[in-house]
Amino acid sequence: MTDLFPRLSKKQFRRMHEASLEILERVGVRLYLAEAVELLKKAGARVNDGNLVRVPPGVVERAFLSVPKQVTLYDRKGNPAMPVGGYRSFYGPGSDCLNIIDHRSGERRKPVVQDVVEGVTLCDRLPHIDYAMSMVLPADVDGTIADRYQIEAMLSYTTKPIIFVTYEMSGCRDAVEMAEAVMGGAEALRRTPTIACYINAVSGLRHNKEALEKLLFLASKNLPSLYIPASTAAITSPVTPAGSVALDYAGVLVGLVLSQLKREGAPVIVPGMPPGGTFDMKTLVTSYCEPERTITTALSHRYGLPMFAIAGASEAKTFDQQAAAEATLSLVVETLAGSNIIHDLGYLESGLTFSFAQLLLGNEVVSWLKAFTKGYEVNDETLALDLIAELGPEGDFLNTPHTLKHYRERWYPNLFERATYEGWLSKGGKSLAERAKEMIDSILAEHKPEPLPVKTRERLREIVLRAKPG
Repeated sequence: MTDLFPRLSKKQFRRMHEASLEILERVGVRLYLAEAVELLKKAGARVNDGNLVRVPPGVVERAFLSVPKQVTLYDRKGNPAMPVGGYRSFYGPGSDCLNIIDHRSGERRKPVVQDVVEGVTLCDRLPHIDYAMSMVLPADVDGTIADRYQIEAMLSYTTKPIIFVTYEMSGCRDAVEMAEAVMGGAEALRRTPTIACYINAVSGLRHNKEALEKLLFLASKNLPSLYIPASTAAITSPVTPAGSVALDYAGVLVGLVLSQLKREGAPVIVPGMPPGGTFDMKTLVTSYCEPERTITTALSHRYGLPMFAIAGASEAKTFDQQAAAEATLSLVVETLAGSNIIHDLGYLESGLTFSFAQLLLGNEVVSWLKAFTKGYEVNDETLALDLIAELGPEGDFLNTPHTLKHYRERWYPNLFERATYEGWLSKGGKSLAERAKEMIDSILAEHKPEPLPVKTRERLREIVLRAKPG
């Protein structure tokens, strides 16, 4: 598959790239980690005012010679599950929502660790959710180490690849140690990485210490990092899409250079989504669902780099028609644009609230999109010319072996309703939200993720408890 509606011409891409290079050389970036400053200084960058680093274009171009154009994530069993690159799309939730809509009561409340467990269990079962993230920030544990409980739950309740977030460098080290315990050691994890770390730098021009520490640590381990500067258009970057993306991509290029200076060939995944969203001047909310979004995807494709994108979310406050419309529109756009890792399925309220029902909706829409984009087989068997000639104008194809052989190849809804009105009534006349609730209850009651060995579970818990303050 290729990008069905490219948003950047070659000329526009060149201008965007040149703009990011000019920002790096003319303005410079603040790096709040001495090791990062020293790496760039040795590579030929100029350093002023302690940590203001101006990077010449040649340093950036050299990094492109070694950075991988595809990053593969593996499942817990060591099987390649997500070859991230090109125009292949993979779908999953997001992380760290401060609220959850309880699917049992409909109440918007603070999440707990059990919500992470149940959300990951859903991800493990849903066939079109390709990887897991933590979805919510549990409020029933010490907030300084909540990330340890999140990664413990993800490693324990799914065999799918995992994208994790940590607050400080110590959390990143613990997450990697846990994954090494699950995969059989550091070398096994390096060969078949089942995890990748989502790192947010403050902005394209300001790179905080924790973000840089994680980037360099993961590069030293040869583990994938998603290095995503998080400028907010109209606040910490220009309001125009071109200006905000050029500024943030200056930061992306710095991250890319640093990873390759630390270890040539270190896997890095770049943003394919708007820089941190745009500040809505009417509501003072950072938008998750604006239509001016695919310029970053197009830029990443032009670079030929694997990307991290966003779709399946909504600004709606509950699982309603707006939530369905915004999730569907964004998933269609990002899929047709060939975005790679598409995250935030299940997000509501501009990333503040998570909904399991919204996640199920995303799974259903993705199922439809996969059927839409897979193409068609055109051959003697599928054309069925002999059968057509045999049955003629009055033919009935319903009871033929050909129909019996192929009818399951068509797409059938799982969550969406396709029955007659009478058939729908006979099943209770349930709304989409009611059907989603029933499906969630059924999965949580019946699906049992493949468990980890007892000793591995004990080791994960040891690392969590070790991190407890005091």
